[in-house]
Amino acid sequence: MGRHVIVGSGQVGGGLAETLAERGHEVTLVTRSGSGPERPGISRVAADAADAAVMRRLTEGADALYNCANPRYHRWPLDWPPIAASLLAAAESSGAVLVTLGNLYGYGPVDGPMTEDLPLAATGTKGMVRARMWEEMRAAHEAGRVRVTEVRGSDYYGPRSSDQSYVGPRLLEPLLAGKPATVVSDPDIPHSWTYLPDVVRALAAAAGEERAWGRPWHVPTAPPFTMRQFAEMVCEAAGAPAPRLRRLPSWTLKAGGLVSPFLRELGETRYQFDRPYVLDSSASQAVLGFGPTPVEDGVKETVAWWRGR
Repeated sequence: MGRHVIVGSGQVGGGLAETLAERGHEVTLVTRSGSGPERPGISRVAADAADAAVMRRLTEGADALYNCANPRYHRWPLDWPPIAASLLAAAESSGAVLVTLGNLYGYGPVDGPMTEDLPLAATGTKGMVRARMWEEMRAAHEAGRVRVTEVRGSDYYGPRSSDQSYVGPRLLEPLLAGKPATVVSDPDIPHSWTYLPDVVRALAAAAGEERAWGRPWHVPTAPPFTMRQFAEMVCEAAGAPAPRLRRLPSWTLKAGGLVSPFLRELGETRYQFDRPYVLDSSASQAVLGFGPTPVEDGVKETVAWWRGR
């Protein structure tokens, strides 16, 4: 069994910590507050991930270091660079494989399915931040200083989904209560949605698979479906009334952005919901060793999680 260090205990980091502990690994979970799952095999540590000296100490003897941090959306340009540099230095010092939880922002707007060999052509601030993080990791890997990989998913759904998920609690709560649910974009545009337990599986697999190192991989993700289709599957699985969806007018989002930094930042990635947004994970499935969870199964698990909270 190995020793694994995880930064971040949110909707992905907490699940990853539990999964690795269940497999018998020794897990150190690092957050600012020392929060996270309480169970045997997991040591929770309160620390600043941007403190390179602290992270070097915490990763001594580690087999893998996972970057599952999630800075506040509007602070990415300020908070990500020091965290990324700190974790890269810690991985180089300890010899741990650095596995970073990424996303699709770095590609920018694209036509057609997204594959891992697309150029990182983002023009928005957040996309450029993520692209720069990967390029720095890749350069260090190619220089022989460290072993790295990045696992990229689309928008999440499933157990542990946070309020930031478009098909998370904000949609589930009204649907399962038989009430109208508000969506922020056209509910009939196909979109790739990545199942959270598959994100955890992909991170763990990439850490231990030498063929995965040195390049990014997409989380195995099912074919795209629309928000309306998701709502219909949720209601059918839960035995709830047929969904009633209402679209939030665009001017409401703009007005909300005047007082909410999070809503203000959504404008940069709005393109993801104005047309089909499709992730291709065919290349990664062979390397990571598994395919995506069928959507029907994922929806049933999501409903069960919501009801059992």
